[in-house]
Amino acid sequence: MPKMKTNTSAKKRFKKTGTGKIKRAHAFHNHILTKKDKNRKKRLVKFAVVHKTNQKTINRLLATG
Repeated sequence: MPKMKTNTSAKKRFKKTGTGKIKRAHAFHNHILTKKDKNRKKRLVKFAVVHKTNQKTINRLLATG
């Protein structure tokens, strides 16, 4: 059986942490930023952890388990 390929779009969007969790970026921080509050924009810069119900799917896309 051949090796499983990594999904390249998932590779660009997700990173693994040291403990095995998956990090993701927040949405809504690319354009139309003038109407958004300063604190809201600051929160959107930080990474979020992927919910546990989606971890199995993303791990399969990343071919890591």
